[in-house]
Amino acid sequence: MRSVAFLIVLIGIAVILEKVINKFLGVKRKSISETSGKIVDRWRRGAIVVIFICSLPFVIAKNYTSIKWFWILYLILLLGSESYMEWKYIKNSKQYISTLIFLILGLIFIYYLEYLLPIWK
Repeated sequence: MRSVAFLIVLIGIAVILEKVINKFLGVKRKSISETSGKIVDRWRRGAIVVIFICSLPFVIAKNYTSIKWFWILYLILLLGSESYMEWKYIKNSKQYISTLIFLILGLIFIYYLEYLLPIWK
């Protein structure tokens, strides 16, 4: 029950933080699917999801450290490529900086999750 409450609070903080960062950077969110990169973005997302779903059974049987690094790698690939696509296809916008900030915050959070919630160890 505590972990559900923690997750809800975390999502709320992320939403508020995204709005603050976007306002600070002057970013008006725009989707890559509204640009010429629509097809590339769909293939990119699909490939990342298929690769990670196929590799998930091999990681689940391992220890906590393997699972942690699995999610760190997934976040790097997903948000890193998202940031690159935003930089390439959404011109005159700093939206990619917002995505990079969330990538860094996400990596820090996942890396230190075992210290925040010791029961998941």
